[in-house]
Amino acid sequence: MSLLRIDSSIRTQGSVSREVLDSLERSYADTHDGTGVVRRDLGRDPIPASTWAAAIAAGATPEDERTEEQRAAVAVAGELADELVGATAVVIGSPLYNFGISASLKSWIDILITDPRFAPGTSPLAGRPVVVVASRGGGYGPGTPREGWDHGTGWLVRILGDVWGADVTVVEAELTLAEVVPAMESLRPLAAQKRAEAHEAAEKLGAALVA
Repeated sequence: MSLLRIDSSIRTQGSVSREVLDSLERSYADTHDGTGVVRRDLGRDPIPASTWAAAIAAGATPEDERTEEQRAAVAVAGELADELVGATAVVIGSPLYNFGISASLKSWIDILITDPRFAPGTSPLAGRPVVVVASRGGGYGPGTPREGWDHGTGWLVRILGDVWGADVTVVEAELTLAEVVPAMESLRPLAAQKRAEAHEAAEKLGAALVA
């Protein structure tokens, strides 16, 4: 069994999505004997946005007429697809930025879709367990002023589950900015509770992925 970990936070310090994924990965490692974890850090090493356009252009160009840029883009798409289809379980950190997913995570998905294995209707991840760790600086739950403003998590589940066929579980960590935003001071106990619950859920899922 192999685990593919995708990080997309632009923060290397203080990132809640990274912390929660760390808990999941440790739990996975503690209960698994043998194979390792493949990591792709889109936050630290994003794929250039131009890769997507070049990969799309390559798809409409005969192979012997493709430019070097187009060939390189196709190779990147193939590498990402190989990595994803080769994993028996996938975990993805997805912070909410400007009410959507990070640009680097969106690019990763867009480029994957240019590979024939991930074209709509192919279901390349049918039944594959995928855990999405969604971190949000504020509160977006039912009854909150910003209920429905998270346009990232639902879209991500739609692509992973409905388009690619994965068995998706979402772990949510909200109010992550409470510790640094004075106006959210009263929410700090609730934020700590939600973070602890996210870590607990991640630890259980890490062990369950092995089982």
